[in-house]
Amino acid sequence: MKAIIPVAGAGTKLRPLTYTQPKALIPIAGKTILGVIVDQLLDAGVTEFVFVTGYLGEKIQDYVKKRYPQLSCTFVTQNDRRGTGDAIYLTRDAVQNDEVMIVLGDTVCDYNVRNIIASDISQIGVRKVDDPRSFGVAEINEKDFVTRMVEKPLIPKSNMAMVGIYYIKETEAMYAALKQNLSAPPDEKGEYHLTNALQLMVEQGIKLQAFRVNNWFDCGKKETLLSTNATLLKQMEEERTVTPQYSFENTVIIEPVNIGEGCTIRHCIIGPNISIGEHTKMESSIVRDSIIGSYAELQQVVLNSSIIGNDAYVRGLSQSLNIGDNTEIDLA
Repeated sequence: MKAIIPVAGAGTKLRPLTYTQPKALIPIAGKTILGVIVDQLLDAGVTEFVFVTGYLGEKIQDYVKKRYPQLSCTFVTQNDRRGTGDAIYLTRDAVQNDEVMIVLGDTVCDYNVRNIIASDISQIGVRKVDDPRSFGVAEINEKDFVTRMVEKPLIPKSNMAMVGIYYIKETEAMYAALKQNLSAPPDEKGEYHLTNALQLMVEQGIKLQAFRVNNWFDCGKKETLLSTNATLLKQMEEERTVTPQYSFENTVIIEPVNIGEGCTIRHCIIGPNISIGEHTKMESSIVRDSIIGSYAELQQVVLNSSIIGNDAYVRGLSQSLNIGDNTEIDLA
């Protein structure tokens, strides 16, 4: 079995961060989005991966080869962003007839990977949402078999959104359906969707069963990325048996936090819900509910709900005050 991870998207909703960094490599909870996905699959015994890269693809390759030298990897390039259907079809030579686990590169979910890949039936991850119009939607029967799939329906007949996790046993049929879809005109955005190919498989009588993920973490926008970071940090704190012992000069740490190696922090209040990359320097600052990249430098700042990229420098306003009685000063 092989895992396919499409990571060719530009991540426009997370700009300016994604001008220089692929969305999949944005840090959360001490890892990256891609690192969380790969680690889940590795823990389940998956060791063969196919990555579909595009925008800043060389950074994806460098990251994977450095972080996971033990993996058997194939990198496929999607030069034109024509949707997930096109991205998956490009992997046909690398996959051939092997079963595949497809996980979209911005999909962080809480689910049992081992149970899914042990199934005798192809599986599709779903999650109930309030407004399914922005997602691929699966209509399922009482036995959780998928009866119909529609990409971003105007009038949804189901509130079960597909979360971007697919275990496909009938890969030959999947690639044939993708090829058939690619021979038709794309949608109004010039894209082809995996959803449409899977619907063709259902119409051919192939069984696809829906499974519900425990949690689905959205990493597509700043606000939801910060929320995901906070949730994963809390999970890490609950699961670990030994609490890290941080030793920084005159600094208060409010868990949950994750602080990378080689950081220098002095006279700060850090947390809660903070991820800090490696070799970052912070002095005389208060930071909470934020993600700070590696090799960044922060001085005399108060930050809340912020994302600071790698190698960034942020310095606040330093004041020297001599204030008498009954005085009110607003420095905002």
